[in-house]
Amino acid sequence: MHKKRIKGVKHIVVVASGKGGVGKSTVAANLAIMLAKKGYKTALVDADIYGPSMPIIFGLSDAKISVYMRGEQEFMLPVEKYGVKMISLGMLADPKQAVIWRGPLAANALNMMFTNTEWGDIDYMIVDFPPGTGDIQISTLQQYRISAAIVVTTPQIIAVSDARKGADMFTPSKMNVPLLGVVENMSWFTPQNHPDEKYYIFGQGGGEALAREFNTEFLVQIPLVKDVCDSSESGGNLMEMGNPIINAAFEKLAERVYIQLDEEEICECDCDDEDCSNDCNGNCDECSHKHKH
Repeated sequence: MHKKRIKGVKHIVVVASGKGGVGKSTVAANLAIMLAKKGYKTALVDADIYGPSMPIIFGLSDAKISVYMRGEQEFMLPVEKYGVKMISLGMLADPKQAVIWRGPLAANALNMMFTNTEWGDIDYMIVDFPPGTGDIQISTLQQYRISAAIVVTTPQIIAVSDARKGADMFTPSKMNVPLLGVVENMSWFTPQNHPDEKYYIFGQGGGEALAREFNTEFLVQIPLVKDVCDSSESGGNLMEMGNPIINAAFEKLAERVYIQLDEEEICECDCDDEDCSNDCNGNCDECSHKHKH
């Protein structure tokens, strides 16, 4: 199946989890913020369309997406904060209303967020998947060329058991997407007044064991600290709150992303059709379009 690129976007990195409540959206948001802080042109797509939380995390609950016409098509302009261009269904729908959509309708809405948004030039697009392995994930992985996937889990057995299903989705026998590694969130609890103390309230070793099982990298451990909760609910920039442990964790995570992907060869269509997103998937000789590397 031919997989297309999003015009102007070099790399798409999806952030997934097997279950909700493990801090996947917090990881995706702060990875995007850290990449922007490092000077990369960064975008964030809130693909968790049934429970979009990015407007809250970014303090944009009242923001609305601007829409304009290009010919007969509607295009959206992403909002920007902390150097990250972002779009979320939470900015298009009433946040107080439940989104009750069947798979094809949900996938079509997400597709419009990808392709009918004026992204401009983007180095890294971070996609915050919904929990699980449903229609949204499958449609995205089938349609678009994904550079890498990150799986987020917490240390306890039940979370790792669900995360295992999420990681398995990316294997060559399933969707065949490169698994960059595993992030273990809430690895330990550190009291605010005792920053040197660690309490492993959710157990130990789950994330590392999962990474070992899938022969991938154990990217980083992120502790459970009050600053993370506060910033996620207030819309503050976690990277500016001055917590050295959290900053170091997300700096390490961002570093693993750009070290792994910056050197990857990109092959993009160089035809004159501005709407063309064809790529040759490494088979330039078999492609009828002209390409550039």
